[in-house]
Parts: sequence; C-alpha cells; structure tokens
Amino acid sequence: MSSVSFAALLCSRLCHDLVSPVGALSNGLEILSDEHDESMRDQVMDLLGQSARQTSNRLQFFRLAFGSGRGFGEMVDHREGKKALDAFFEGSKVTLEWDTTISGLPRGALKLLLNLALVVGEGLIRGGQLYISIHPSGTGLTMEISAKGAQVLFSDATRAAIEGALGEDALEPRTAPAYLAGTVARDLNAELTLNVVPDRELTIIVRLN
Repeated sequence: MSSVSFAALLCSRLCHDLVSPVGALSNGLEILSDEHDESMRDQVMDLLGQSARQTSNRLQFFRLAFGSGRGFGEMVDHREGKKALDAFFEGSKVTLEWDTTISGLPRGALKLLLNLALVVGEGLIRGGQLYISIHPSGTGLTMEISAKGAQVLFSDATRAAIEGALGEDALEPRTAPAYLAGTVARDLNAELTLNVVPDRELTIIVRLN
C-alpha cells in the first residue's frame, strides 16, 4: 500500500475518533448562545469540559501513536506512553496496569507499543484490564500487552493486519492501527507472539533486540 493511501486511512481513523467530542463542543457552544437558564448553562458547561478533555486526550495519544514523535528525541520517557494511554481510556471501563523497570523507550518501540495497546484495549468491549509490561531482556526489550475481561474481541482481520497478511482492499480505518503496528514491528525486526483465549483473553508479546 502506498504511503499516501495509508496516511488517508489513518486520517480517517483519527477523524472518526475526534468527530464525536468535537461535534459535542460545537453543539454545546450553539446551545449556550441561546440558553439563559443558569442551571442549564452549568450543565452545558460541564459537557463542554468533558468534550474538551476527551478531544485533548485523544490528540495527545494520536500524537505519539500515529505521529513522528520527533519532538521527543530518539528516546522517550516511558511515562509519556502511560500518560497517553491513561488519557485515551479515561472515562471508559478499561483499567490500565503499567509495569516497567526502565526509564526510557526508543521512539519506534513506543509507537509499536501504543498501537498494539490501542488494538488490544479496544477489544475490551465490556471493559476489563489492560496490562502493559516493559522489561529488559538480554540486550533488548520484552513488551507484553494483554487484555482480560468479560468479553475480549480480536478479529481475524485485525490479526491479519498485524501479520501483514490483510489485502489492501480489505484494510479499513478500524484496522489501520493494527496494520501500522505490524509495519513498525517489521521495521524494528521485532518478534511478535499472539496468544488468544477466544472471548476471554488476548496477549501480544513483543521481543526487541
């Protein structure tokens, strides 16, 4: 797939995730312009605050997951990744557990981690635990991204997108992060191991030398 075509898919995905909170901001401002009841204005202001936070949170995440991240340098403090994931899943039923003994991550490794975490976390459609582990292994790193919940979805298309086996015609904005993760993994010569317990648990282990 050409870089332009894939960039268009990522833009579509980003717009899909931002259109709801941005639309709520627009609607709320329109209501405020005509509303004079103080209690109603207070409720609208609360909704505007929630929508603004959600928009900011998602932009913060996408900046690291989809962007170049060059403003951070070659190594990124692992806390930036945790902060981005915490922000993205704020207000959802997904709880994040972050376990690491390192201080910084190579920029490419963080991009891979965030996109895999997005894919895995979105599989928790009824909520659950998203577990991230990052630890040294020999001369490299081992990262584990796992999800446990009442129902964990992981489609064949998502697996194929990660493995680079999904045809270009079948790639959609929803599977774009999985495709990006697979592309970054191959660029980094990373070894990915996927373990799936249908509907209950999903674990992706990444080994980087």
